[in-house]
Amino acid sequence: MQISRLKPVISDDEIKTAVKKLADEIRRDYLDKHPVLIGILKGSFMFLSDLIKELDAPVKIDFIRAASYGSDDYSSGKVMLTKDIDMSIKGMDVLVVEDIVDTGYTLQFIINRIKTQMPSSIKVCSLMDRPEKRTAAVKVDYAGFRLNKDVGFVVGYGLDYNEDYRYLHGIYEMVT
Repeated sequence: MQISRLKPVISDDEIKTAVKKLADEIRRDYLDKHPVLIGILKGSFMFLSDLIKELDAPVKIDFIRAASYGSDDYSSGKVMLTKDIDMSIKGMDVLVVEDIVDTGYTLQFIINRIKTQMPSSIKVCSLMDRPEKRTAAVKVDYAGFRLNKDVGFVVGYGLDYNEDYRYLHGIYEMVT
């Protein structure tokens, strides 16, 4: 992909406001529970970190990594697990934390993998959701932003294109 510029989509301040709102909803829904937050690497690491700080409640964390993009700007539809979770989650409440849900293939793969470990519950929190692009049957329980289908490939705040742009404070569309 030849990039001519990055177009701002979501500002750093808008992200901070959304993370606080999501943390309030999650804290309310998990009152008197101690969920395990499973971040999907690598893109969700900044979001997960900020979310945990805003939750200000006892949680456990782990990470899982699956790949479907490679160095392209579209999902191949083929998902490979490259890092599994390390802890036992049997009987626990799990909140999967994702950066963005597009087609849903990767998330569906990860949810199915997590289900094999028999957690008590599984919910999904994503910074961004694109329900119009969904081709896999997955539900996003908490979404900070819903992107319309006209917004192209996005980077920043942990999201990358070929390992670049993670450092950006906001979310930007790559414009060709």
